[in-house]
Amino acid sequence: MRGLLLPAMLAPAGGPCKGWPIALHLRPMLAQEPLIRLGAFLGVLTAMAVLEHAFPRRPQRLAWRRWPSNLGLVAVASVLLRVVAPAGAVGVALWAEAQGIGLFRWLGVPGWVAGPVSVVLLDLLIYFQHRVFHAVPALWRLHRVHHADPELDASSGLRFHPVEILLSLAIKAAAVMALGAPAEAVLVFEVLLNATSLFNHANLAVPAWLDRPLRLVLVTPDMHRVHHSEIRAEMDSDFGFCLSCWDRIFGTYVAAPAKGQLGMVIGVEGFRADPEQRLDRLLLQPLKD
Repeated sequence: MRGLLLPAMLAPAGGPCKGWPIALHLRPMLAQEPLIRLGAFLGVLTAMAVLEHAFPRRPQRLAWRRWPSNLGLVAVASVLLRVVAPAGAVGVALWAEAQGIGLFRWLGVPGWVAGPVSVVLLDLLIYFQHRVFHAVPALWRLHRVHHADPELDASSGLRFHPVEILLSLAIKAAAVMALGAPAEAVLVFEVLLNATSLFNHANLAVPAWLDRPLRLVLVTPDMHRVHHSEIRAEMDSDFGFCLSCWDRIFGTYVAAPAKGQLGMVIGVEGFRADPEQRLDRLLLQPLKD
C-alpha cells in the first residue's frame, strides 16, 4: 500500500486542473513529471530485475510467471486513477497552493523547510496507513492481495488491489492539502516511495555488511521480507516502506524471521495455489473469506 500510490508512476498527474494558473515552465521538475516518473520506474525495475537474477536471496518456483498478473494490477489501477483522479496527488498539491490552503502556508514555513518535512511526514502517514490496513478487516481483504504473493521479487512491490490504490490516494491527497505540501515534494515522495517499494520487495541478496548500515535509514529487502511471513506476529511488523525509523520508534521492528530468511514461508494460507495468481482471481480475492 505504500502505496500504496504505485500506479501513479505509470499514470502521472494530468497537470493542473482548469481554474488556476500554474506556470509549469517556471517549475522544471513539474514540467518533466511524466518523464521523471517513468524514467525512475523503468530504471529501478530494470536494475532490480537484473540484480535479482544475478544475486537471488531465495530460490523461486514461479518467478517470472507471476509478473503478468502483478503488472496487470498496475495497469488496471492506472486506468482507474486516470478516470477517477487524473491530476493525482501532485494536482491536489497545486490546487491547494493556488487556494492558499495548508498548515505550512498558514504558518509561513519556507519551501526549503516545507519540502523535506513534507516528504518525511508523508512517509510517516504511509506507515500508519499500512498498520490500519492490517488492523481493519475490510481493509485487510484489499491489502491481502499484496500479501498473498507466494514469492517476493520487485514485481511484488507493484501488486496492490486497485481499490486499495484509490483509497491510498484519497488519504494521501487529504494529507497533502492539510499540510500544504509543495507539489515538488509530493512528486519526490511518490517517486521515492515507488522506487523503495521495488527495492525492498526484491529477491536480492544484499550482503550483511551493507544491509546493517543501510537499514538504519532505509527499509531493506531482508527487513521487509519479514513482513511477508505467514506468521501473523511477523506479518504485523516492519510496516515501513521507505524510512526504517518508524518501526523502531513505534515498536514494530523485527530484525529477522524466526525461521530464517531461507526457512520462512511467504504468503497467505489458502491463496498460494498457482490459479490464485491469475489477474481475475486477484481482482476478486477481497470478496473471498
